Amino acid sequence: MVDGNNQYAPMLGVAALREVIANKIQALYKINIDSNREVTITAGATQAIFNSIQTVVQPGDEVIVIEPAYDSYIPAIKLCGGHPVSFQIQAPEFKIDWAELGKLITERTKMLIINNPHNPTATKLDKQDLDALNTLLVDKDIYLLSDEVYEHLVYDGAAHTSILSYPELYKRSFITYSFGKTFHATGWKIGYLVAPPYLTKEFRKIHQFTVFSVNTPIQYALAEYMQQPETYLGLANFYQQKRDLFLEAMKESALKPLPSQGTYYALFNYSAVSQLNELDFAKELTRTHKVATIPISPFYTDKIENQVVRICFAKKEDTLLEAASRLSSL
Repeated sequence: MVDGNNQYAPMLGVAALREVIANKIQALYKINIDSNREVTITAGATQAIFNSIQTVVQPGDEVIVIEPAYDSYIPAIKLCGGHPVSFQIQAPEFKIDWAELGKLITERTKMLIINNPHNPTATKLDKQDLDALNTLLVDKDIYLLSDEVYEHLVYDGAAHTSILSYPELYKRSFITYSFGKTFHATGWKIGYLVAPPYLTKEFRKIHQFTVFSVNTPIQYALAEYMQQPETYLGLANFYQQKRDLFLEAMKESALKPLPSQGTYYALFNYSAVSQLNELDFAKELTRTHKVATIPISPFYTDKIENQVVRICFAKKEDTLLEAASRLSSL
């Protein structure tokens, strides 16, 4: 800001930031991205998601949404006259049966939305999943929206499996990312979209008249900060240490953890201590133990109950240990 970077940025984003993003993608996923024609800086990933849906979905179109789902997908579909079609996955594994999902595809299906790593379940898609998705869509005229905001938060030595590694999928895809998630600075509200040139061209027609351009000084700051790849490549270890600390502290609790493969969340089954529904149980924890959790049921259209709640471990160690102590008294 002192350097004077306080005016409107270019509509597509500051060139230096788009270039460092393209370099990162080439290094991680071995695909050459044109920073001018395939990268757009957005006001957070949610704006990128909203505008991607607005770009291609028209009244009467169907969009398949895998639930539980991030809660911005369905409103964005409805706002442009589309019809969300829910495919539900459930605890404890939250695995996708791609053959069953394929049965939902009709002549009106315009888009499929995936989220990998997945919020709120903390699971991730592996190569077998994306191979199956690639096969499913190969001969179909369907766009793909891939929400990959947690790409750098994958644990236990696993690697993130991106749509960018699948050329045939990328040809039909909008892929969204979030600096707020990556650097645990969600208040910055800055992210980006990667899409092939023909989709980026149409996306920017919407982007131009929603936000036009995004926080200028932070774009320059990120462009400088990301010159050193270790600023983001070490994040998995940073968050895994917090996850492992919290899970170790929760070993004496009657709340039982589900696998946390990615994101900065962990799910816990509470059936051993309560038969309340998820929303009421989360409220009770907040009132009586002063620990805030998130129920999973509101992430389903039909409010399906799995008797699990989500806990965020992107917190200071003292906070995590205090929360584990209180929850272990249940």
